Amino acid sequence: MTAAIVLDHLTKQYGQQTVVNQLSFTVERGEIFGFLGPNGSGKTTTIKMLCGLLVPTSGTASVNGFDIHKEPEQVRRSIGYMSQQFSLYKNLTVEQNIDFYAELYGLGAVKSLRRKADVLQITGLIGQESKKASSLSGGWKQRLALACAIVHEPPIVFLDEPTAGIDPVARRALWDLLFTLATMGITFFVTTHYMDEAERCSTVGYIFQSNLIALGKVDELGSLPVVNDPNTRHLEVSCDLIMPTFQFLRSQDYVTDVTIFGRALHIVVSKSIEIEWLREQLAQQNFGVGEIRAIKPSLEDVFVTLTEHEEAKVLKASQK
Repeated sequence: MTAAIVLDHLTKQYGQQTVVNQLSFTVERGEIFGFLGPNGSGKTTTIKMLCGLLVPTSGTASVNGFDIHKEPEQVRRSIGYMSQQFSLYKNLTVEQNIDFYAELYGLGAVKSLRRKADVLQITGLIGQESKKASSLSGGWKQRLALACAIVHEPPIVFLDEPTAGIDPVARRALWDLLFTLATMGITFFVTTHYMDEAERCSTVGYIFQSNLIALGKVDELGSLPVVNDPNTRHLEVSCDLIMPTFQFLRSQDYVTDVTIFGRALHIVVSKSIEIEWLREQLAQQNFGVGEIRAIKPSLEDVFVTLTEHEEAKVLKASQK
């Protein structure tokens, strides 16, 4: 069986500006693929090309076995798409929106009824059928958008920041739903800014300034040489006074990076630094330090480090 999505040097340019540069990777069937990157890095442009909505400047891709250049209509009919902005008809009810998309995809009366019942059940919208879309909360609107995106049983669904602007409980519920659908064989291509969501993906790609700079399983990315320098170690420092501790550590020569994580700090220090020695340094400052322990780089650590590394490369190149 062919892969769900295959990109081969996919590129998009507007005049002299390259917004997506030579992307090449594969998304396997049944996978939840997380596509991350800062705003303006090329995520949405990539999705639009893969959905057959935007013509690449060069390179190609296949989606569900269809060539995006030669078979864009077949691509569009074999995928579902859910944007970051609620784009359904607010003056229609939940049921009417689903009926509309079923008709749009040409399901026919009998299949439409069956699929409407299926998606209402799957997305937990039973009991909400007669409500106007405009009256739904953010989380319920996203459930409705997902129901419309899968009503025609597409094997692949593209989700462009599907949880933007909804509360944490609704975010978790939506992701639980995606996992349920993935067990049914649906492939998801998801863009997100939330690291906790990215960590739930099967595979993650990170795009920065139009270039793919990291690709792999979540637990593998922390082992990248640029992230896991053999001359450093990653520690988590729990403390009462976060900001004073943060400012102190950032000023120390033996600390190469400091990031705030809730009531703790993630720091990167020289490998020679012992935990007890560090504890003594912090105790002398009366920061109320609790546990200090060695950790693996989090996904956020990975992407912060990769971004800083790429920015340094760009700055160095500009100074030549």
